[in-house]
Amino acid sequence: MASYSKKVAIIGASGNIGKIILDGLVASSQFKITVISRKESEATFPPGVAVLNTEYSDKGLEAVFKGQDVVISAVGANAFGEQKKFVDAAIRAGVNRFIPSEFSANSQNDAVVQLLPIFGQKKELVEYLKSKEADGLTWTGIASSGLFDWGLANGFLEFDIASHTATIWDGGNKSFTLTNQKALGEAVASVLLHPDETRNQFLFIASVETTQKDILAALEEESGVEWTVNETTTDVQVNEAVKRLAVGDFNGAFALVRATVFGNTPGLHSNYAKEKDLANNVLGLHLETVSDIVKRVLNE
Repeated sequence: MASYSKKVAIIGASGNIGKIILDGLVASSQFKITVISRKESEATFPPGVAVLNTEYSDKGLEAVFKGQDVVISAVGANAFGEQKKFVDAAIRAGVNRFIPSEFSANSQNDAVVQLLPIFGQKKELVEYLKSKEADGLTWTGIASSGLFDWGLANGFLEFDIASHTATIWDGGNKSFTLTNQKALGEAVASVLLHPDETRNQFLFIASVETTQKDILAALEEESGVEWTVNETTTDVQVNEAVKRLAVGDFNGAFALVRATVFGNTPGLHSNYAKEKDLANNVLGLHLETVSDIVKRVLNE
């Protein structure tokens, strides 16, 4: 195996996505992992993971990035705009690779950014990273679309396992891809193990290619229950989401994230298996069946 980046720092490791990435890196047993945490944070992390506290100042970030090969940003929406500061500190500290907080819908797609304007900050950051390639910093973006098993288990995808109720958009026949938690963690680890193949690239990954109707059929088959279906449309969901956001209800943003997957907005290209070149082969990932994933989630 060619040399790879072993010393990895993660920002945002206590969040939903950060935990998934951290678990993937720990499971690989290939990396020396450091979590960058705010001084006031009370989050705990697995044994063997170092923790460095900082106030997130320019000098503080540069100090905690010193000696690291890679910085992974898994920050949430409230910190997307801070990431340029992370990039600059990484360059000053001599970091080799920066992985920005993507891990969701394709921020490089104009239709996605129109639905979720905050993703414009992600798009700008990738352009910023491209402008810093001459400074010796490499980067990799990873678009996963929605998280399937995670969103199925906790109801984010609006398949309510407890009540056997599903919200289906526009008839439920649109095809799209989703990624499982373990696959996302494995993808990030694999990017670091394949630095040359993933250098300065925006990658697309997937665990399943499916439709809402297929997911519903698998849930009914596995549960042995006919589910109640609430029909909706992209227009209804997006309009309601915009109204919610206008009054400060952040649940509207969650609906817009779902819209990047389920919605019929022209130009979304949310079936990465058909409309993008999947990086699965390079990263050692494979597509799974809907029924296998549904069975696992229901059993867990």
